[in-house]
Amino acid sequence: MAPPSPLLTVSDLHVSVGGKEVVRGVSFQIKEGEIHAVMGPNGSGKSTLVNALMGHPLLEVTGGSAVFGGKDLLAMAAEERAAAGLFLAFQYPKEIAGVTLRNFLFAAYNAQLAARDPKARPTFAPQSGATGGRRLSPIKFKKMLEEGMEGLKMDPAFAERSLNKGFSGGEKKKAEVLQMHILRPRLALLDETDSGLDIDALKTVADGINRMRSPHFSALIVTHYARLLDEVTPDHVHVMVKGKIVESGGAALAQDLEQEGYARFGVREEEISRIALD
Repeated sequence: MAPPSPLLTVSDLHVSVGGKEVVRGVSFQIKEGEIHAVMGPNGSGKSTLVNALMGHPLLEVTGGSAVFGGKDLLAMAAEERAAAGLFLAFQYPKEIAGVTLRNFLFAAYNAQLAARDPKARPTFAPQSGATGGRRLSPIKFKKMLEEGMEGLKMDPAFAERSLNKGFSGGEKKKAEVLQMHILRPRLALLDETDSGLDIDALKTVADGINRMRSPHFSALIVTHYARLLDEVTPDHVHVMVKGKIVESGGAALAQDLEQEGYARFGVREEEISRIALD
């Protein structure tokens, strides 16, 4: 069997925010089916990295390259990156009044369906990661949505509420994972999906991520702590400090960081509390 091919290759990437360099020469590669984690203290540039990969308009890529699925990712508009199979789960999901969760997800589903293969009328198979078949009717989409919500222990009544309006922090994060299940991306960028979750919600969200694992799905998980990685075992862990990846390793590296913290990389507690770029 041939080894997995590279899905995302980031080389010497530099990103600035308001003229200040935050990501300073980051390089890594994610292969098909791999789960990677980026850990680091506040202000290390982790969120800036994933938002730049998704095409945030306020971030300026000043150097380096990113190739996704064999194409120049940095040359694509944000909507083109999404159509190519890139997905970002936000650290702070936004509220959208007047748009129900169901209508939002159905519109996103149809937009992705048309963008990925407008001729084939594909159906996103929730459990297989395949994209063959026909367009779903609203009734069949409703069934798929409710099955996804049941798996994440979400009250189906949330489907009729305005997106994230009045949702708890945990419900917002579950809604992000639900969107990931519906859209079936090739690569999910999960920006601190574990922040603000209690133990039960964390396990539910982790289970939702684990159910996505397949040779057709990869993820880059951004987190401060190892608690999510206790539930979702990464293939590779990268430590990011002051805009650079300073160490990479396997899943055991996350546990070492949980025990030792970031002091060995020259980060003092008082420095962590002052940094606010992440």
